[in-house]
Amino acid sequence: MRARRNVLAYLGEKEWFILLLWFGLAFVGAATELSRGNMNNFLIFRQVFFHLIHQQPLYIEYPSEYFDVNLYGPVFSIMIAPFAVLPVKIGAMLWSLAGAGAIFYAIRQLPLTKLQQNIVLLLCSQELLGASGWFQLNQFILAFIILTFTATIKGKDLLAAFFIVAGTLTKFYGIVGLSFFFFSHNPKRFIAGLFLWSGVLLALPMLISSPQYILHSYQDWLFALIQKNAKNQHSLVSFQDISAGGFIKRLFKLPELDDLAVLVPGALLFASQYLRLKYRKNSNYQLYILCSVLFFPVLFSSSSESPTYIIAIPAICIWYVIQNSSKWNNIFIFFAILLVSFSHSDVLTPWFRKNIAVPYAIKALPCLVLYLVIVYQILSKQFLHLRNASMPVVADKPQELMHA
Repeated sequence: MRARRNVLAYLGEKEWFILLLWFGLAFVGAATELSRGNMNNFLIFRQVFFHLIHQQPLYIEYPSEYFDVNLYGPVFSIMIAPFAVLPVKIGAMLWSLAGAGAIFYAIRQLPLTKLQQNIVLLLCSQELLGASGWFQLNQFILAFIILTFTATIKGKDLLAAFFIVAGTLTKFYGIVGLSFFFFSHNPKRFIAGLFLWSGVLLALPMLISSPQYILHSYQDWLFALIQKNAKNQHSLVSFQDISAGGFIKRLFKLPELDDLAVLVPGALLFASQYLRLKYRKNSNYQLYILCSVLFFPVLFSSSSESPTYIIAIPAICIWYVIQNSSKWNNIFIFFAILLVSFSHSDVLTPWFRKNIAVPYAIKALPCLVLYLVIVYQILSKQFLHLRNASMPVVADKPQELMHA
């Protein structure tokens, strides 16, 4: 008997709607901020390229050019170069659209049906709108992590290694891709790829600057990251440290709480998921690990901001679409999307944003809850009882998804 369709399943079947919504919101988010002259992040990114080719310091303030400072690795200069040489507003718009395209492509590579992929895109669209307006790099980091995962499970170890190194040398979050090593079909090739791409990407910016300048820039980058972390972790009311640690500090008024007090238990819980490594060929186990990996750098980094949650929100959505139909799962996804994607908007009222969402880093709460749930579900082997347990790595035929 044909399963009853709900609104998500109905909309997910409309490919034209998903494409229009996804890229339309990315365009609207970028265009809205460009019309207001709010493109400071892109100005920072753009100038990385010009500062590098002129061998100027990458990690100091340039108040005549933009506010704040650059915190991305020297190899980012190569990534931003095609957009930096364009007129500023055109470059900024194309940067946002490219970020949306990178995520779209990455989601399409996941071992999910087309319907499931479309629902993930649909549920992530509000978060994309915000990230696009901020002209974030996080869209690409998310794509790199997912593409590391998909390349690994498909046996493309050299490609997986490229995404790990590119992500790590751009923004340190990319290093979490190493978590997929145990899914590798050829571990030796995987490791060799890490060394190969590290050498290539380390040397690449030297072609438009100099070896000495690049090596010194990496030292400056490390120092800048240490300083940024120290600054973030002791602020209770801030748009920074919207993480598990930030949530706990704000909720219990513990501004001096050491980040390690949260990071160490979080890392141990993450490592415990590999106790079920004998199921590493199971598609649901692989997807659960992917969800945990997407959560980890957001939940356990003091640099997490509201736009950083474009990395975490797909984890919620991927987990949801592979679950068996359940009223409680539907209730959870509703409140999770509401708190993560709408808590900083006017949908939950400016009062809620000012008095609850920002002061208590509320965006971290649903992600932290689901992170703990996933660890429990892996340890209790619940992933073996999901409908997709025997689904192959590459799925082409759509299947019914959710019941009303």
